[in-house]
Amino acid sequence: MTYVDGFIVAVRRDRLDAYADLARAAGAVWKAHGALDYVECVGDDLPYGQVTSFPRAVQATGDEVVIFAWIVYASKAERDLIVPKVMADPRLKIDPEAMPFDGQRMIYGGFNTLVQI
Repeated sequence: MTYVDGFIVAVRRDRLDAYADLARAAGAVWKAHGALDYVECVGDDLPYGQVTSFPRAVQATGDEVVIFAWIVYASKAERDLIVPKVMADPRLKIDPEAMPFDGQRMIYGGFNTLVQI
């Protein structure tokens, strides 16, 4: 079964184009190093829950959208080989001041696939 890294992040609406540019570049790098798929989605129907919700999870403000994204690998072993290569790739060296999102509010993690149809 495949292995998936997933994450959510809040992005200011006025920085969404810059974020999309970064996502396209990052996706190309991940796939060049062996990721099977790279997907980034903009929240469209995200009610602000009483207790939990995507916007609450990343402390999204009214001028931010929530991005939900995932990267698919053939296996966790493949992921463990790919990620260091991606992190060392000079195409992803970005000035922290120029980041189009607040990385401190990013939620991320690795997942074993349970069902894949």
